[in-house]
Amino acid sequence: MAHEPAAVTAPSASPGGEGASVPAPKSRRGTAITVTAVLPLLVIAGSALAMPGTDVVAAAASGPKLGAAGHFLLAVAVVLTAAHLGGALARRLGQPPVVGEICAGLALGPSLLGNLAPGAMGWLFPRGTLGPIDGLAQLGLVVFMFGVGQELAGMRLRGAATRALLVSQSSVLVPFALGALVAVPLAARYSGPRGHGVAFVLFVGCALSITAFPVLARLLSDLGISRTEPGRLSLFAAAVGDGAGWLVLAGILAAAHGSDPTMLLVNAAATIAVVALFLGPVKRLLARWASRQGDGAASGIVLVVGVASAATLTAALGVHQLIGALLVGLAWPNSRTGPVVEGLTSTAKTVLLPFFFFGFGLTADLSALNWDGPTVLVFLGLLALATVGKVAGPGLCAWLTGMPRRRALVLGVLLNARGLTELIVIQIGYDAGIIDARMLAILTLVALGTTMMTSPLLRLLKAAGTTERAATSPVATTGARPKELAYRD
Repeated sequence: MAHEPAAVTAPSASPGGEGASVPAPKSRRGTAITVTAVLPLLVIAGSALAMPGTDVVAAAASGPKLGAAGHFLLAVAVVLTAAHLGGALARRLGQPPVVGEICAGLALGPSLLGNLAPGAMGWLFPRGTLGPIDGLAQLGLVVFMFGVGQELAGMRLRGAATRALLVSQSSVLVPFALGALVAVPLAARYSGPRGHGVAFVLFVGCALSITAFPVLARLLSDLGISRTEPGRLSLFAAAVGDGAGWLVLAGILAAAHGSDPTMLLVNAAATIAVVALFLGPVKRLLARWASRQGDGAASGIVLVVGVASAATLTAALGVHQLIGALLVGLAWPNSRTGPVVEGLTSTAKTVLLPFFFFGFGLTADLSALNWDGPTVLVFLGLLALATVGKVAGPGLCAWLTGMPRRRALVLGVLLNARGLTELIVIQIGYDAGIIDARMLAILTLVALGTTMMTSPLLRLLKAAGTTERAATSPVATTGARPKELAYRD
């Protein structure tokens, strides 16, 4: 499941028929889209020019009185427009759209807008609008995690089972070990109020071992390598790695919140029982329900109620609410993934998740990071270890089990994409008090850096492979070459 707006196709009409319509010229459509998208940004610019450097509270009081509903609707328009423009710009630069959406959320927060025009930020996003926006973000997150669970449940091995299992384990264990090792000397400086040594060390290892399954799926589709061996193995490894990462995160959160060892054991046992309940009786119950019910609006209602209830249950056990949504996705029958459910998950990805990026941008103030020597070394060290762990670990494992060298390298590069999934993980760690604001900012840059380097590295490997084959081939070939053959040795 990629974090990307779904393509919408209009019903076709026969030429000259009653329902036929003539599409607008591309230039006219482009102008209309540009004008529609830029208008909310003009509001930001006008506010910034009108209130440069003013106090947030004073600006909110002196600006136009829109009322609570007016400010909320304006905030919705600004956030969605910024996310759309950021995604479009990232796509033009050859990056996954989610990178642009993340950067747009950071730009609307204290990292950029709050520094350049704090008065404009205070007027556009007064404190009263942050609660409803956070509600939209949380709803988007739980539905998104349901979709991730659906993707994990649908993964199947197709041959090379031993290699797939070894690669998936190495893609988690190698970066986890490297992250935990480097986190030991960092715990005293970057841990949060609840980030005692063990919790902080395990959390950093968990954060570096994550692969963004949705971003990876989108990259494979864009490059046309979904059906190649590196593409299939990377998806399977990311699925297994994400599932393991979320289970490890659940244990870390329980350890961070449970000061009493007895209560910690009780919460752990209750969590295991809930997981077994969803993957056993609840899964069978939903399968029987699906065989009796026709597809319709009832699926969407049952889904929303189930996700909300499961999220509440896991939150009550001291585990993050997203674990409950993930369990519902794992238990939900694939036969019920009809238009209603697909529309709901698509809405979460395209409409609701930008509010999470905005809320994350309010928390992660990159401008407040003191770029002294130790901070730069920590960032570069974590970035290098995250990349080496994901590229060299599974890549070397794949090569040792018989995969050609270039394919193994492509596999490791694919697994290095972190993106949205790591942002969710590190936000959870910050909210739980395991890491402080500085480590949140550093890990944010690591997530963006590893995601942004994926596409250029893949294109570089593709170009190198094409050049090598052209230089060694005795016969020139003609015609278009399928994209999914691009990484064959």
